[in-house]
Amino acid sequence: MESTPIRKTRASSSESAREYRQRGHDDALEFAHAIGMSNDYKNDINAKKDVIDPSGDGHSVKGGVKKWQVFLYGKNRFVLDDAFRVMNGIGDLLIDCINSFPPSFSEYQLNKAEAKAKLRVPMVKLAEKLQSHARLRAFLGQSLFCGTQASYLTVKHDGVFHVFWNNDVVTALANNFEVCNSKAITPGQTPEQKVLFRYKGLNVGELEMRNDSLIHYQQIRFNMIKPKVMELLFQNIPQTGQFNEKVLIYGDAPKHFGRWPRPK
Repeated sequence: MESTPIRKTRASSSESAREYRQRGHDDALEFAHAIGMSNDYKNDINAKKDVIDPSGDGHSVKGGVKKWQVFLYGKNRFVLDDAFRVMNGIGDLLIDCINSFPPSFSEYQLNKAEAKAKLRVPMVKLAEKLQSHARLRAFLGQSLFCGTQASYLTVKHDGVFHVFWNNDVVTALANNFEVCNSKAITPGQTPEQKVLFRYKGLNVGELEMRNDSLIHYQQIRFNMIKPKVMELLFQNIPQTGQFNEKVLIYGDAPKHFGRWPRPK
């Protein structure tokens, strides 16, 4: 049988979320200073543009050790965001996943099995849609960069910032991801509850419903496992430049990044 998850209290969940946001803020500020921004630099409030460099280009700055939360969206995001809606049915299927569950968390708790059974249908269709290379590229570009809103994925890894051009990242991921559904591993689990993004036979990313608490009920979460993503990026996007000892540049990024006067 499925084990009962240990739920954090609302207070501890809120504290963890604050700590996560603060670490992200600190990493973004450290990167801003590493590329010569002033000490009073303020982060952009848009999560996909954590730092705006002196050229005016946005960086999505990621740190962490284990996982990145690429997004956590409720139904309205997919209703109102045209970019998801025009991906040949991707947005509608994400809404269908959310609508598989009853309106309230209390109703869901009364019959979880029924909701999970309904979820299988749109999750299977979603995996099939994302097996199209063009749709997968569009989905990754919108999820990671809000289209072209952020020009770079900048990752703090082993104490150094690694700067990747957005199109290089989307191309590397889309070319190497195998898209499939999750399976029931143990008795009592329900199959096809997630869309998995796999690389060399291992899970790199997961698209799943989050229904583990009243706070995060009926939300879709897209997570990526940082060490495996970095392995994929390093193996498929060569280092092509170095801004300084703290900032390394990859792929086509040197064609765009660092083209501003630097202090002597």
